[in-house]
Formats: sequence, C-alpha cells, structure tokens
Amino acid sequence: CVCVLRELDRERGRLEQQERKVIADIRKMAKTGQMAAVKIMAKDLVRTRNHVKKFILMKANIQAISLKLQTMRTQAAMAKAMKGVAKAMSQINSNMNIPQLQQIMMNFEKETEIMDLKEEVISDTMEDVLGTEDEDEESEAIVTQVLDELGLQYDEELSKAVPSKSLPESQEAAGVPTSDLEARLEQLKSS
Repeated sequence: CVCVLRELDRERGRLEQQERKVIADIRKMAKTGQMAAVKIMAKDLVRTRNHVKKFILMKANIQAISLKLQTMRTQAAMAKAMKGVAKAMSQINSNMNIPQLQQIMMNFEKETEIMDLKEEVISDTMEDVLGTEDEDEESEAIVTQVLDELGLQYDEELSKAVPSKSLPESQEAAGVPTSDLEARLEQLKSS
C-alpha cells in the first residue's frame, strides 16, 4: 500500500512538472502570436490539472482504504485476545469451588481471631510481669506537664489539643499579669 502511494506521488509530481512546462510554453506561444497552439496547449493544461486532481483523490481513497484495513486488523486482534481471555475465565470459573472457598475463608477468620486473642493474653501478661502500667502513667504525667507548660489542656482521648481555659490563672501563678501579656499581644499585632 505504501509503494502504491509513493508511485502515485511520483506520478503526480511528474504531472505538476509537466503543468509548469505547459504554462511556460503557453506564454511563449502567446508572445509570438500563435493563438491556435495556445488554445490547444490550454486544453492540455486543463487535462493535466484534472489528472493531478484525480491522483490526489485516488491517493486519499487508498489512504482511507488502508486505514479501514488497519482498523479491521486491530479489531480481529482484539477479538482473538478477548476469545483467549474468555477461555481462561471459563477455565478458572469451572475450577472454582465456592463452598470450599467459603470454608477456607471461615477457617482463616477463626484462626485470625484465635491468634488475636493469644496475642492479647500474652501482651497483658507481659504488662503484668514487666509493670508497663507504671510507665504508661509516668508518660501520661510527662505529656500533661508539657501541655500545661504550653497552655494546652490534656484530653483523655488524645485526639485533639484544645487551648486551656485556665491559661490566665497559670500565667498569673507564674507571676505574669494577664493585662501585661494582652498589651504585648496588641503591640505585636500593631507592628
């Protein structure tokens, strides 16, 4: 198909070259006053231009047919691939035993629950033996102290830090008057 298109392009190029030559000859003949020859050459020029148009149309048609052939090849390849996938899916479905899969999933869930329970028992035992509860209480005390220093209130859920409502009291307890801090804040905002 590509060879045919190249051949058409070559032939069209020859015709366009011939068209330019005929135009030059028509000008020569017109200058010398040979009007009969000019009319004949003008008809030849019209025929040449029509042939060039036909070659262009033929090339466009061949390209359209080539595109249709490529589309058909692609569709055939897709159909072949879909056939293979459908066959594989059919084999998988025929080999799949749903009751057996359900039993496997139930056994998996049961064994996971048993393992979680054993892990929890071991973890509780380790906490009892190693006394990690004291560590938990101590770490909570440290967190509370840090949050109090920052003026935040410790929430039991530790999900959010909320500004402490006792901020002025802790500042006054620290020896800093609230009005002095507010004055500093206003000064910072204005500058």
